[in-house]
Amino acid sequence: MAGMGMNRRPGADAAMDSGQIKSGTWKKLFHYCRKHLAAILFAVICAASGTVLTLAGPDRLAEMTDVITYGLAKPSIDLKEIGRIGLTLVILYALSMILSAAQGWIMATVTQIISKKLRDDISKKINRLPMGYFHKTSTGDVLSRVTNDVDTIGMTLNMSIGTLVSSITLFAGSLIMMLRTNLAMTGTGVLATIIGFVLMMIIMGRSQKYFTRQQKHLGSLNGHIEEIYSGHTVVKAYNGEEKAVARFKKLNGKLRDSGFKAQALSGLMMPIMTFIGNFGYVAVCIVGAALAMEGKITFGVIVSFMMYIRFFTQPLSQIAQAAQSLQQAGAASTRVFEFLEAEEMADESIKERKNIHAKGSVSFSHVKFGYEESKTIIHDFSADIKPGQKIAIVGPTGAGKTTIVNLLMRFYEVDGGAIRIDGISTADMPREDVHSQFCMVLQDTWVFEGSVRENLIYCSENRSEEKMEKACRAVGLDHFIRTLPKGYDTVLNDQVSLSQGQKQQLTIARAMIADKPILILDEATSSIDTRTELKIQEAMDELMKNRTSFVIAHRLSTIKNSDLILVLKDGDVIESGNHETLMARNGFYADLYNSQFDSAS
Repeated sequence: MAGMGMNRRPGADAAMDSGQIKSGTWKKLFHYCRKHLAAILFAVICAASGTVLTLAGPDRLAEMTDVITYGLAKPSIDLKEIGRIGLTLVILYALSMILSAAQGWIMATVTQIISKKLRDDISKKINRLPMGYFHKTSTGDVLSRVTNDVDTIGMTLNMSIGTLVSSITLFAGSLIMMLRTNLAMTGTGVLATIIGFVLMMIIMGRSQKYFTRQQKHLGSLNGHIEEIYSGHTVVKAYNGEEKAVARFKKLNGKLRDSGFKAQALSGLMMPIMTFIGNFGYVAVCIVGAALAMEGKITFGVIVSFMMYIRFFTQPLSQIAQAAQSLQQAGAASTRVFEFLEAEEMADESIKERKNIHAKGSVSFSHVKFGYEESKTIIHDFSADIKPGQKIAIVGPTGAGKTTIVNLLMRFYEVDGGAIRIDGISTADMPREDVHSQFCMVLQDTWVFEGSVRENLIYCSENRSEEKMEKACRAVGLDHFIRTLPKGYDTVLNDQVSLSQGQKQQLTIARAMIADKPILILDEATSSIDTRTELKIQEAMDELMKNRTSFVIAHRLSTIKNSDLILVLKDGDVIESGNHETLMARNGFYADLYNSQFDSAS
């Protein structure tokens, strides 16, 4: 797994490395938001309205300050007027709080719905991707797109849209209110803020590429961790800890560098804008004091202007941070949509599904195939298998044995020739109909978290309890299952795990329960001890009766009773016949068979 490359086009890699967000990303993300535009628009209105109400506060404070200042020069202060102004302020700020809370609740709901839709689409996409995609793509990288990237999109839409609207409204509103209050003091505040705005734009331009790289490096690191975790036994057995740690440090270092640069540049925003804000306060105080001494403004105007200048400078840093978050969401969206737009298997909706019960006749006619166009693995493969025959496919590693099975199951499409089941080309059948004719037991066992019963009767509905238990007894697993705390209802998880051999027994029993007309065994007994293998072999012989069976085995002693043995070498059938016939020829098969006993001795 560690050697698998990312399934990205070279152009996509270059774009990600250079920190560019692919064109059209925001348009695609907008498409996901389209159904919720009314709710988002209402949230935007709430955010803007709440901000406008907040902007009305300083005017009331200035009015209250002037009442108090005027009252200090008189015998008494008008407390009724102060109470009225104070009550108005409380109502304004309470309404602002309610509107802001409504905006936050609406956006949280909408973004979670959008995130759920993205995860649903990714899940559906996984089932539409060809097997070749998963052979080329790191599992951890795919998981990172489903989890980290989708979460980044959701959190950014939740936080940034409301913040952006509130900040822009606050910025524009405070500027209007300042212009309305005093031009000279407005010019002073704006001039001080322009400096911060220029610095903010420079920082945003430089930090964008690092946010994009951060998402890419996070995906690579997740891929490495997933691979090492799933293969930790092999890593330990081959003393590969140092190499794994070295690779982890390299990837972690890249993530640290891109993350540090992104966050460090982003982190400069707040101190710069704080400095500009404080600088604006000082400038406004100086100019305001001079104007007040000349009698051109009241003390209340200075108080209100101090709040307006804070409202004016504060949004700039918030706008910058929201923009940075949107850039990060853009990078995450690029990765998500890159996955969603990966080439899918051909659409077969036009093919009519039929309830086919195959007799088991299979023919390969001049089949040609290569995983890559430039490298042909199967050159010209032909074979005719009659119903009920046991077919063994043998040959050295890389001869194309498993590839033949992959083509038979239509996991891959042939480049030339045809494969037929009962005279019908598999290319003319929907994949579901092809798959429904097979039950498989592979080298790689698959057991999911669930009860033993659920693992045994996987996608095989209406199977009786008796049939399930009979299959488990046939493979020698029934006694072990009954020793578990809840028997067949015991949940397999971290606390209750199976050995590799027991997993293999379970998958063989699963195939028996499925009871399909064609059986595929790809090294089905590779993880089972010899004694158990003999017991399972008897069950297999019973299972294979009146059923077409394809058996891939490296231990040739297990396929001596096959009706037909196909000997593959370099993608071609070089010999065929039963065991006795092939041994009598004293050819490649005989050499292969005898070499196993020579090496054993």
